[in-house]
Amino acid sequence: MPLSHLRVLDLTIARAGPTCVRQLADWGADVIKIEPPAERSDMAGGARHGPDFQNLHRNKRAITLNLKTEGGKATFFRLVEGADIVVENMRAAVKHRLGIDYEACSAVNERIIYASISGFGQDGPYGPRAGVDQIAQGLGGLMSVTGLPGQGPVRVGIPIADLSAGMYLALGVMMAITERDRPGGSGRGQWVHTSLLEAQIAMLDFQATRWTMDGEVPPQAGNHHPTGIPMGTFPSSDGLINVAAPGGDKWRDFARLIGAPHLLDNPDYATGQGRSQHRDELNDEIGTFTARQSTAHWVETLNEAGIPAGPVYSIDQTFADPQVEHLELAQPVEHPTLGSIDIIRNAVNLTGTPGSLRSAAPERGQHTDEVLGEVGLSNDEIEGLRADGAI
Repeated sequence: MPLSHLRVLDLTIARAGPTCVRQLADWGADVIKIEPPAERSDMAGGARHGPDFQNLHRNKRAITLNLKTEGGKATFFRLVEGADIVVENMRAAVKHRLGIDYEACSAVNERIIYASISGFGQDGPYGPRAGVDQIAQGLGGLMSVTGLPGQGPVRVGIPIADLSAGMYLALGVMMAITERDRPGGSGRGQWVHTSLLEAQIAMLDFQATRWTMDGEVPPQAGNHHPTGIPMGTFPSSDGLINVAAPGGDKWRDFARLIGAPHLLDNPDYATGQGRSQHRDELNDEIGTFTARQSTAHWVETLNEAGIPAGPVYSIDQTFADPQVEHLELAQPVEHPTLGSIDIIRNAVNLTGTPGSLRSAAPERGQHTDEVLGEVGLSNDEIEGLRADGAI
C-alpha cells in the first residue's frame, strides 16, 4: 500500500488527531496507537466498542504506555528511533511538560515528522487553552453563517473543525514526508502543526474572503447559497428538492422547466446581482412552482436538462440510495467481539493502490508485547515494564 513503509506513533485523543491518523492508517501506514494503561474518558469516540471509536481507530495496532514513568518515556523514545511520524493533539504545553515534544523526539531521530493539533495554535494569547470543535466553530465564525436568517448562530451538524484540522494535518504530514525523502530533500523531519481555529477559518473559504477583500460580513443564508441565486432548497409536493441553477443557460432552462418563464422577463431577476438583491421574493416565487410536482419528478427532469438537483435525505435514506450503494462507502470489517461491523471507507479512490479497511479498532494494549518485541525488548524487559506500571 502507498504508506506501508511508514511507521506512525499515535498519541492522539478526542477526534481531530485521530482523524489525521486515520488517513495514514487507511493507506497502509503501520500505526501504533499508544494509550495509558488506565482507562480515560477523553480517549475519543465514546465507548470502545461503539460506532464512533470503531470508525476513528480502524487499521491500527494498540499498546499501553505510561509516559509519566521513566520506563514508559524511555520505551517511547525506543519506539521513536524507528518511527517516521508522531501525531499528538494534546494541549499545546502538555507535550513539553511530558518531555516528548518535537525537539526531544528529533534528538533521538532526526528524520521524525512530528505532527500536532491544538485548539488555537501552539502559542499566542489563546495557546494554553483547551479547545473543542464547538468552541472553534463559534470563535471561527462558522456558526454566524449557519442556520436560517434571523435564527441566531447555529452549530454545524458534524464536528467540522475537528475533521478539517485532521485532514489538513494529514496533508501537512505528507508534504513533510515528501520533502524529507525526495531527491535533493533535507533528509530531516520537521514539526507540522495546525489548530482547530486555523482549520475552521480556512474552511470558511469564500465567506472569509468576502470580509478580507470587500469588508462584507456574511449573514446567515439558511438553505440557500449565500451568493449564487437560485441555488438552494425548494418545496416539492412531497418534501424538498435541492437545485443549483444560479445563472446563464441553467437559470433560463430552470425557469422554463418549472413552468415559470415569466421570471425571465422580470428585470429584477435579469442579472446575478439583481437575483441576489431580490433573493427572498425570487425564492418564494420559485417555491410556488416546484411545490406542484414531486421531488422524484424534479430530480429526473432537471438532471436530464443538465441542471444539478437532488433530494434532501435523512441518513438512512442516504445509505439506501442506489448511487451510495454503488460507491460501497459502508464496508464490513471483522471485530473479535462485535463480529462483522460496517464502517465508512476512505473517500479517496486510487486505481492502482487503493486504501482498505484491514482491521477493526484494536482493544486496549492488544499489541503491546508484539510491538515492544519488534523494537528489541526481551520478554523479561517487557514484564519488568509491566511490573513497574510503565505498560
